[in-house]
Amino acid sequence: MAFPALQTPAAPQLPDTSSRAERLEALLRERKLDRTLTTAMPSTIGADQVAPFGLAALDARLPGGLPRGHVSELIGPVSSGRTSLAWTWLGAATMRGESVSLIDTFDRFDPATGGACGIELSRLLWVRGQAITKTTAAVDPAWLPGARAVDGPGTLLERTIDRSLKALNLVLQSGVCTAVVLDFADVPLTGIRRVPHTTWLRLQRIVEGTDTACLLLGPVPLARSAGGVTIATGGVPPEEARRAGVEAPPESSANAQWAGVHDRSRRLAGLAMATRLSSPRRTVQGTAALKTLTRNDAWALD
Repeated sequence: MAFPALQTPAAPQLPDTSSRAERLEALLRERKLDRTLTTAMPSTIGADQVAPFGLAALDARLPGGLPRGHVSELIGPVSSGRTSLAWTWLGAATMRGESVSLIDTFDRFDPATGGACGIELSRLLWVRGQAITKTTAAVDPAWLPGARAVDGPGTLLERTIDRSLKALNLVLQSGVCTAVVLDFADVPLTGIRRVPHTTWLRLQRIVEGTDTACLLLGPVPLARSAGGVTIATGGVPPEEARRAGVEAPPESSANAQWAGVHDRSRRLAGLAMATRLSSPRRTVQGTAALKTLTRNDAWALD
């Protein structure tokens, strides 16, 4: 009796993952859903695609500056140098001949200090908001997340935030200003949390594909777009301070740099800060130590 010869079973055919990935990416591009693909990002960024700060230590960590066509954010606690850094960015843009805009939610901008930061005021569109104090009286105690606390137009804080967001929307749609800052630095967290996420998404869609770079200034992360950058300001680590040639303050104190040995001559000379940068899409990470001087040295007496 003859038996059939034994045959080695064929190896199973593994799926071609590379071709599947290519087909998936092609399908996303066909449906115009490829804006979040990391493979769609260019390997290099041209000088015309970024808005530099004009600070070599910071621009070196960034891809030359803040990416245009995206929403970035500058966050940090009080007296961390966040406002000075935002105004310096606007000043660098005006020096390049660009028109810029500042959406000043709580009317904090000082033109003299802005001019000292390099802002050419004739190129600045200053949208002034309502000057309200950051006290408990400005926030309705019954202003709970997800529920409208009052009838009518809402609380003073709610109306102020709403006006600033509408102004930002109009400025971005116009395309006139290529560097725009929304100042939410003193907005309470209660007010920030009440801003719908769809509002930030709509602003990102307006900026996308344009020459405008939008910077959100606030105490906590707000809404960076997929190609944007997050810059966090804070204290300077001792090793970073030594490399930058600045005096690191004690761990228990703020970033303030003081001048004068006597109580009567003691004055604020500037701020020392560390900027931490991150952007998942472009893998931009690192820190840079910076130092800023006060703008009223001419008024101080030693």
